[in-house]
Amino acid sequence: VVHGCPPGLGDPVFEKLDARLAFGIMSIGAVKGVEIGAGFRCAGLKGSEFNDSFFADADRIRTRTNECGGILGGISDGEEIVLRAAIRPPASIGKTQETVTIDGDPASISVGGRHDPCIVPRVVPVVEAMAALVLTDCILLQETYSGAPRK
Repeated sequence: VVHGCPPGLGDPVFEKLDARLAFGIMSIGAVKGVEIGAGFRCAGLKGSEFNDSFFADADRIRTRTNECGGILGGISDGEEIVLRAAIRPPASIGKTQETVTIDGDPASISVGGRHDPCIVPRVVPVVEAMAALVLTDCILLQETYSGAPRK
């Protein structure tokens, strides 16, 4: 979850914020999927259930729900950006596994040494750092377009 992302980052066509975040996160080894907001759950919702309705909250416009995960039409809307990454299990394990040689002959392989049975705890700060890099790049692009630094 990204807290405090300013509204207006991204672009509705070629530089969609959700596409840039997905590209960055998918570039991390072991990541096999990225979900933003309701993600794949939205395929089972009606438009009326998925729609993030707006309301005025003191000094800014907000959404009552956050099914879109803080990104509407490729642009940040000021709500929390919610994303999930699916991490594949490590294949380098001590269990003997079937494979083939370069000639196609059957073979077995077993990896020795210490290996993590689950890399999820290690990948969390990597995913957070990639999201921060993508958002920082978007902020710098926005400053380039507007000529004024963001606060």
